[in-house]
Amino acid sequence: MQLYDTARSGVFPLEVGPLVAIYTCGITPYDAAHLGHAFVYLCFDVLQRRLRDDGHETRCIRNVTDVDDDMLRKARELGVNYLDLAAQEMATFERDMQLINLLPVYGEPRATGAIPEILTMIGRTFEAGMAYEVDGSVYFEVSKFPRFGQVSHEDRVSMLELAAIHGGHPEDPNKRDPLDFVLWQPSLEDEPAWESRWGAGRPGWHIECSAIALRDLGVTLDVHGGGRDLAFPHHECEAAQSESVSGAPFVKHWMHTGLVGLDGTKMSKSLGNLVFVEELAARAEPAAVRLALLDHHYREDWEWRDELLSKAQSRLATWRSTLTYGRPSSVLEDVRCALDDDLDSPAGLRAIDDAAHAGYNVAPAASLLGINI
Repeated sequence: MQLYDTARSGVFPLEVGPLVAIYTCGITPYDAAHLGHAFVYLCFDVLQRRLRDDGHETRCIRNVTDVDDDMLRKARELGVNYLDLAAQEMATFERDMQLINLLPVYGEPRATGAIPEILTMIGRTFEAGMAYEVDGSVYFEVSKFPRFGQVSHEDRVSMLELAAIHGGHPEDPNKRDPLDFVLWQPSLEDEPAWESRWGAGRPGWHIECSAIALRDLGVTLDVHGGGRDLAFPHHECEAAQSESVSGAPFVKHWMHTGLVGLDGTKMSKSLGNLVFVEELAARAEPAAVRLALLDHHYREDWEWRDELLSKAQSRLATWRSTLTYGRPSSVLEDVRCALDDDLDSPAGLRAIDDAAHAGYNVAPAASLLGINI
């Protein structure tokens, strides 16, 4: 399999052993997950399906950020416990992922369940000389990590802009450098707090994924990623802190998916321009929702349009017409080749279309893409 690697800015062979360690950043469950989230996890699902089809065992960890600024702000607004809010939204998320036939992940650990590992890792960043503390807040000092920027390749101006957008608070006066990022911070009076050597507080955003990944998958991951908007600051900071404490490469292959838009703008909870899997599955069968998503290359930015759903439903009908009398064909191998070429699911779908129109049974090929017809 050839797969694009963000850090190396090109398509390279995915060189893995019998067991493939995969980590994908999960949701912050303060609101309902939308179609953009579904697209990310579907792309990693197809990757796993092809690897398993090729004889590999896959272990995919997808974390849950159940304590952070957004979680606590929304729980405060609603007047509910942040863990109750997380449980409610996670139940909805799991139902939606089942609707589009995602494989169960190997593990779905929560940030609140990794506090001991987080505290241990922060201690190790101090031992490595990479962290400093000011008034109970602990920061990672990026100037001491020469490879900072190795994942996203953003310049300093862009990094500062993105840090401000994604809650990095470059204006924080306690920082030695505006790009330094928080590992631990004091909790407000109404926020959860855990005891630490730097005082009662809670973890920063980036440290949870590093601590969980190193604990559950080892020091070097085969594949790690998520949406393209996570490359900086989240994944950049993950790589810096992880490699500082382990002394080993954190990730062999960085896989980032494109962003899904609606009406000319990226879908986001803050803007409210959202489409949900449950809504689409009420208008067409879930297999059509999955097919509509797969008709876009995983690295492509694209916009949802309602006609995509009717087109997918029509394609399913054509594919099913081959089940009774269709002849065996080589289309399964064609789909394998498409997925091995940088996970090109649209090419795989076109191969299935061609085979179906020629009267061949396409059920095995559709199944490889997780579409059971």
